[in-house]
Amino acid sequence: MCGATTVESLALDFATLPRGLTVDAAMLPGLSDRLREQQRIFESTGGLHAAGLFNKRGEIELLREDIGRHNAVDKVVGRALLDGRLPLARSVLAVSGRAGYEVVQKAVAAGIPILAAVGAPSSLAVATAERFGMTLVGFLRDDRFNVYTSPERVGR
Repeated sequence: MCGATTVESLALDFATLPRGLTVDAAMLPGLSDRLREQQRIFESTGGLHAAGLFNKRGEIELLREDIGRHNAVDKVVGRALLDGRLPLARSVLAVSGRAGYEVVQKAVAAGIPILAAVGAPSSLAVATAERFGMTLVGFLRDDRFNVYTSPERVGR
């Protein structure tokens, strides 16, 4: 995957995500604060990323931390798999860092229809989210955010 510049070069073999889940736009900005509040190790080290699963009301269901944002996502998805919860079609994944294509790819594989990142998405992340019908949100801060793909899941 290193050096991949197109969605096709990633050779992803996943189904398009279902359209079922919608969330209220007013719920999204609070996800970054809820992530931060639950980051126990970050509080003492200042150096970890978080990934958290939320329900459509913005209530946290699962959070994991790691030095790598994609590893934090692996931990969340892995726990959900072990708990028999996949696919996560009724969940929102929020990440503390930027949204790279590998984070989008992992979320698609887990069946997560909405990914919200505190930071920016890469262009390949946007293309991958578009390809699989994922709602990708970036720059999730304060009372604002950007929706890059599949905005129909975000109600007003």
